[in-house]
Amino acid sequence: MRRIILCVDDEAIILLSLTEELQGYFGQGYAYESAMNAAEALEIIDEAEAEGDCIAVILSDWLMPGMRGDELLMKLGQRPATIPSIMLSGHADEAALEEIKAKAKLSGYLRKPWDGTELERIVRNCLETCKS
Repeated sequence: MRRIILCVDDEAIILLSLTEELQGYFGQGYAYESAMNAAEALEIIDEAEAEGDCIAVILSDWLMPGMRGDELLMKLGQRPATIPSIMLSGHADEAALEEIKAKAKLSGYLRKPWDGTELERIVRNCLETCKS
């Protein structure tokens, strides 16, 4: 069983930076996947579940073309198997954030640009729910 850290953002440079930073913190014990939009993320999640892998945590941008990150995480929050989720954004307002926290069962929220120490702490807490 692979344990996957999934990053979703419509900006390739953000995905690269986030993935490299996470690999630095958590090493080779995880597989790192990235998606440029919510549809790609859902494909990766469905494929992982079909193969018996565990999405250990998903980090998603808020504002993306097509399905926004909050919509993606709310959709995932309705599934039987809960995936720990972290919202990333520089644009979220507090009222919208409170709504998404409740509906998507958010594990955490980080503003862009994120603080590395806070990123590591929140992701580490999420990873405890998906052990090999």
